[in-house]
Amino acid sequence: MSIKTDIESPAPSVQAGITPRTLRQWITTLAPVWTLVAMIIFFWVSAPSFGRPANLNNILVQISTLAIFGTGMTFVLLTGEIDLSIAATASLSGMVAAYLFNNMGLQEPIPLLAGLGVATLLGLVAGVASTRFRIPTFMSTLAISYIAGGLNTYVSKGRTISNLPELSVFLGSGRIGGTDGIRVIIIVACLTLLAGHIVLRYTRFGRYVYMTGASKPAARLVGVNTNLVLVITLTIAGFTSGLAGIVSMGRLGSAYPDVIPSYLIDTIGAVVLGGTALTGGRGGIPQTIIGLLIYGTLRNGLDNMPQIDIYLKEFITGVVLLAALGINLVFSGRAPRDKVG
Repeated sequence: MSIKTDIESPAPSVQAGITPRTLRQWITTLAPVWTLVAMIIFFWVSAPSFGRPANLNNILVQISTLAIFGTGMTFVLLTGEIDLSIAATASLSGMVAAYLFNNMGLQEPIPLLAGLGVATLLGLVAGVASTRFRIPTFMSTLAISYIAGGLNTYVSKGRTISNLPELSVFLGSGRIGGTDGIRVIIIVACLTLLAGHIVLRYTRFGRYVYMTGASKPAARLVGVNTNLVLVITLTIAGFTSGLAGIVSMGRLGSAYPDVIPSYLIDTIGAVVLGGTALTGGRGGIPQTIIGLLIYGTLRNGLDNMPQIDIYLKEFITGVVLLAALGINLVFSGRAPRDKVG
């Protein structure tokens, strides 16, 4: 027996015209888009250098690492859970790859695959701990964060490694099409986001993710193994964190023994800015992309306004992000949850 989804049914505007309720839903659902448009217009007018093609390309490069992180975080937030280990896992992934390449002489792509494997394994462990032992993901992923950070310090002995695998450098800093070509990191980010979108929107597992986030008891009643869904989503988040760590290492030119804490806050902020609900069941990759663009536009726009005191930019960023989050969450909270069929 097939179940018809909203995609298969005629649009409300075709059935009964555009009603005030339908129009209100469109406005509230697209609140993050209005925020992005307003920011682009403001910075385009206020900072002449903002609209240059080279600067727009810089925005894409700046948010590419967050886009890879954000893909996995979108899966986790859609289930109504949280992952606090992504930054530490990413740092460990890069350090493992760099260590194996330098100290053990392993040839590519084995070091990178090992780094990705360690990150994926940590995500799996977090998922099993949360489901098997009933540990909230807030605590299990926090513990994994300490484990990954500790292993990173142990492996590196507190030293930075600058001799990196060429594949990592290519993924993080390479270009396709010559010196003026597109950055590889942008392609990696786009492919990661595309893969996440396909899984969430066009597979049975994607529907299970939304159902789990919308209501775990209801999902269990219709036969969804919500524990398995959570394990897989945290494993996906571990993999994307590892990939982000490999790419970030290549972009920065070194593997660092320290965790970059801003990755965690920036990722969650960008995903939620786009309209993905912290409570689960609503959002997706398109919303994450909008959130990433809002975040990247704000950061880059402020950097292109020399009249603003450099010591105030962090403060202004926080205020604007708080206001945007508040507006988006108020509006999106009134919108209906995503239909999962």
